[in-house]
Amino acid sequence: MAPELESKIDVPKVLAERMVNSFVEMGYLAVPELVCPDEIEELRRDAAKLARGDYPNEGSESLPAGLSDEEALQYILCIHQPHFVSPVMQRYVKHPRICGALSQLAAAHLPYWDGSVKCMQSMLFVKPAGFQGQAWHQDEIYIPTRDRSLIGAWIAMDDATVENGCLWVLPGSHRTGYLYPQRNHNRPDEFDFSQESFGFDDSGEIPVEVQTGTVVFFNGYLLHRSRKNRGDDFRRVLVNHYCNAWSLLPWGLRDGEHPANADRRCIVPVAGIDPYAWKGYEAPPQRFHLRMCKAVEERRAELEATK
Repeated sequence: MAPELESKIDVPKVLAERMVNSFVEMGYLAVPELVCPDEIEELRRDAAKLARGDYPNEGSESLPAGLSDEEALQYILCIHQPHFVSPVMQRYVKHPRICGALSQLAAAHLPYWDGSVKCMQSMLFVKPAGFQGQAWHQDEIYIPTRDRSLIGAWIAMDDATVENGCLWVLPGSHRTGYLYPQRNHNRPDEFDFSQESFGFDDSGEIPVEVQTGTVVFFNGYLLHRSRKNRGDDFRRVLVNHYCNAWSLLPWGLRDGEHPANADRRCIVPVAGIDPYAWKGYEAPPQRFHLRMCKAVEERRAELEATK
């Protein structure tokens, strides 16, 4: 059963063919000025609302009342799934120009792909000064797709520099479709508590320094990491994850499910059609998840000590 024609989501095609080809070859693409300054300010205001606890978040302890935006943000490394509770974040999941680029990039390696895209995850990184980065990893380790179409859209809400912990990538490391094993990194002063991928030569890594409003797109198999924020201000980023809408999404298996036909339907169609629309959609829970690192634990402990 296919969706009706009128359900198609039309988005602008914003990328030149050479840019699409570069993404397929290198595994990442930085597109400057894809998000305008007024939109960045809206995202920053909403990040502060999320940090303060102004949105419902079932089962989570909120910060004390009366904190300024700046003070509240000092306790946040990353908020997972902010679009579950924030209509602002959900709008940026569906940002027309970003989704237009996604409709050209996500499954550009596949013949016959029609540009259809769906979103399954959002992550709001605040990363205050002194907060840790994330060690080498590939996003497909966490969000498997069936056709290697997972793609991140990384919206720079501040200038991202080597000093404040920008992305570092290994260009071309996505090409084989190999998922590297992971282990504990034992470097909690530099990276958060996620494991690190290993077993490869990382001497070819390069920093992806970008200006505010740039969107960095990267393939789910691309090896990437970020280091500790050694600057004196935030390095805010909204990164949303998408894939080909024609790909089932066997993410978070439930009891009795088989990965061959599992398909999470807590998604947002953003371009083209959703060929599985007849299945319906799962309502997202009214909660988000906070990522932990050494700096978060230390600041939360200090907060508890003052109560």
